[in-house]
Amino acid sequence: MLSFDIGALQEQAARVDGFLSRDDAVWQEGDPKPATAVHATGRLSSAGSERYYWSGRIEGVVEGACRRCLTGLSAPVGEDVHFIFAETDDAEAEDPDVFALPAGAHTVDLRPAIREQWLLSAPTFALCREDCKGLCAKCGADLNIAACSCEPEVDTRWDALRKLRGEAR
Repeated sequence: MLSFDIGALQEQAARVDGFLSRDDAVWQEGDPKPATAVHATGRLSSAGSERYYWSGRIEGVVEGACRRCLTGLSAPVGEDVHFIFAETDDAEAEDPDVFALPAGAHTVDLRPAIREQWLLSAPTFALCREDCKGLCAKCGADLNIAACSCEPEVDTRWDALRKLRGEAR
């Protein structure tokens, strides 16, 4: 469960231990979606008048493609989180680190905060391995499997400098 009753939070802090499904409506097109549900844990408590504080952790696995060879890959994502939720008329609501609650809200929904932290934590440019050679720019062959027969491309813009140094192409 990732939505908490504000009235109950006024009396006692809540233990957060829930999952944000990869099929949840909070995800938007183009988001690096998790391979499975994102696990959120921690503690959500009242932090004063109409303010709430969540301290915890999110963990999951992101699916993607290697930035060099386009091979599918999975990468772990884990991040400690600290968020403040406040009603929109609160001056602190203008702070980008504060999640706005609508005036008169009855629940604190952690899902948008989890999504935002996931987007910041998930690797944008993952590699299948550190020494990935990528794809040939001419024929598209996977250079991790075998070298291709393409001739190396020579940048002719450097010919004048090669000539000065006495190097032949």
